[in-house]
This record gives sequence, C-alpha cells and structure tokens, in this order.
Amino acid sequence: MPRHIVTIKDIAGALKISVSTVSRALRDTYDVSKDTREKVLEAARELRYKPNFNATGLTNRGTHNIGVVLPYITNFYFSNVITGVQEIAYGREFTVTLFLTNDSPEREMTITQNLPISSLDGLLVSVSSGSNSCGHFQELIDEGIPVVFFDRVVSGIRASMVMQDDYNGAFAAVEHLVKRGYKRIAHIAGPKDMTFTHKRLKGYIDALNKYKIPLREEWIVYSGFTQDWGEKDVYELLKCKEVPDAIFAVNDRKAIGAMIALKNEKIVIGKEMGVIGFANDPIATVITPTLSTVSVPSFEIGRKSCELLLKHIKKSNFPPEEITLPCPLIVRESTIKN
Repeated sequence: MPRHIVTIKDIAGALKISVSTVSRALRDTYDVSKDTREKVLEAARELRYKPNFNATGLTNRGTHNIGVVLPYITNFYFSNVITGVQEIAYGREFTVTLFLTNDSPEREMTITQNLPISSLDGLLVSVSSGSNSCGHFQELIDEGIPVVFFDRVVSGIRASMVMQDDYNGAFAAVEHLVKRGYKRIAHIAGPKDMTFTHKRLKGYIDALNKYKIPLREEWIVYSGFTQDWGEKDVYELLKCKEVPDAIFAVNDRKAIGAMIALKNEKIVIGKEMGVIGFANDPIATVITPTLSTVSVPSFEIGRKSCELLLKHIKKSNFPPEEITLPCPLIVRESTIKN
C-alpha cells in the first residue's frame, strides 16, 4: 500500500492554522512570527514532511519560464500587455508561456489545475469575468508559486497587483461629459463581479454627485465587454421612459457597439448623444466620428507586472505590492455636443 505523502495541509491540520500560514512559515517570509515558524518546523519534522519540489524549488532551480493566464489575446489591450511582458522577460532571459481562458471561469479553473508547475517559475494572471471564487489561485500561492495579478485583479487574496487607475479615469470621463453640456449620462458597465467594474462605476457615480446630477439606476446596464453587448445595452437604454443624452462605456469595444446602435436609430453621435469609452483602442481613431476615451497604459502594465513577478521569483519573502498607473483623458469627436 502506498505511503501517505505528508503535505503542508497535514501540518496545517495538526497545528490548526491556515495552509497559507504554514507555507509562509516554511518559506521564512517576513509576516510570520518566530514562534509560529518554530512550531511549523517542529511539526514538519515530526510528520516527516518533505518539501514539494514544485512548491519550494522554483526560485532555486530557475526554469526561466513564466506563465501568463489571460482572457484573450486578440484584442489590442491584452496583445499590448503581452508585448510589455515579453520585453522585460526576454531581456532577463525568461521565456513566456500563454494560457488563454477565453474569458471562461470553468476554463480558468481547468488551466490552473493542470498547469505544468514544474516548468514555471511564476504566473501573471488576469482573471476571467464571472470568476466569483479565486481559491484556485490562492492554492497556487499557498504552495509557494509566485503570482502577480494585472488589470482584472481579485479581492480577498494577498498578492501583488498592477492596475490602471480605473476610478479616476472614469471620473474624468464623466466630468468631461458634464462639462460638454450633457446632463443625462448613462453607464454601460462590465459584469458586476469584476473589481474594475466597481471602480469605474464608483468614478461614474462620484462624478455625477459632484455636479449634483441625479443617479438613475435604469441608466446603469451591466453586461459583457464585447461590441455586441454595447449594441444590446444601448437598445435597452432607448427603451427607458426618459432617454439619456450621453453614454460612458466601460471599454472602447462597448462604446463602438453603442455608436453602431445609435447610428442604426439615426441618432446623431455627439450632437444628440455623446459617447465616451475606456482603453484608447486604435479603432477609436478610425471610426466616424472618432471616439473620446480614457487611455490605458497597457504596454507599461505588462512591463511593470513582469518586473514585479521577477522580484517575487528572485526573493521568496518579497512583500506584495499594488501599482496603479494613471489613465489620461483623450477628447475626440464623439463628445462634441455643439
């Protein structure tokens, strides 16, 4: 009969402490007390625990390969992030392996459960929309795998994160609409469970409050991130008893979908209804009218994320950091009212 292999979960159970605490104690991180570390080491000796090569040997053996888990590769934002990641990784002689979730929480879970951890030094992650539970990433972190989240980050996990300034970018976008003379401003948002959906929504609400513009719940529509969803959201808004005169979209793809719907309904963009997006996708300068937006430093997010991950790989007790990059407003034709 095969001998039971002792894991950090067994140590945690014996001491009645969390798996993450055991993992940090074994790695001698800065946030575990000397007393707790000694108890963990004593229990590990008594239980004859042998460290998992995959969990503790990453930084020492140095595979020089990092994984990137992300929803898409086809849109401008994520392709630009990857370019930034590769610039840093290749400059440090690391290779990059991509794992695409297709924005599916189920696919994301399957990927994390089947990652070739023995050949990865760490992970960069942008979570799928609908990922209500991120326990699968916590398990990787507990096992000693360095993980850095970017763009679509998670709450409730103590890890490094690199983000754009969603709140202030959204606030600036809505404030711009107000100053251009729009008074009935709707928001076509992302999925409710996304962290940056909440931040951009808060920026929208706070900008309305600043200028004493009433918040209308029926003018906030939650859905996906695609152009098709942007079209559908606008048709929902046009059914309202009172129709808005401007739209702040959670991203440029939805904003472009909104513009298509408005054109189909013969509503003049800018003069009759303003539209502003978020991302500064290159298509924003190609469409007519050109799209006002908030620029996201996607390339720099990729660079910063990779730099931060390499710090964690090099030093196991490197404390988590949160980096937020500014998002400047870009004004174009879609918000010209007069």
